Amino acid sequence: MKIGLEKLESHEGVTVRALLDSSTTGLFMDIQFTKRKGFKLERLKNPLLVRNVDGMINVEGAIIHQMECNIFFKRHVEKVRMDMCNLEKTEVILGMPWLAVHNPETDWEKREVKMTRCPSICGRKKEKIKRLERWKKRRQ
Repeated sequence: MKIGLEKLESHEGVTVRALLDSSTTGLFMDIQFTKRKGFKLERLKNPLLVRNVDGMINVEGAIIHQMECNIFFKRHVEKVRMDMCNLEKTEVILGMPWLAVHNPETDWEKREVKMTRCPSICGRKKEKIKRLERWKKRRQ
């Protein structure tokens, strides 16, 4: 699925293809993509060991960086922290922690994802802001 990513510092945005993966235990972004696009990296105090799907330790080594950004998908907006690793052909993986929180409605046949079951803390902020602005205009 295509999502928007926004840098927190400059509010610059980029559109990427994200992979939904229920077998992945985190949120990940490709380290080379992150560097190319100029996202700010944060070094981890304690590196995270990475295991591949087959259980083997990843040859690229431990995760030593994370980054924070905003994710935009349709009307959904949220701030997330992603671990940086070598994903090669994939730019972003949204794993089970993200899927469990948002519980997206997925139609695999139509290749369609709907954010109809997000928790109330989730950010349909754009829509809320637009509604507030319309309300303010009517009050004037």
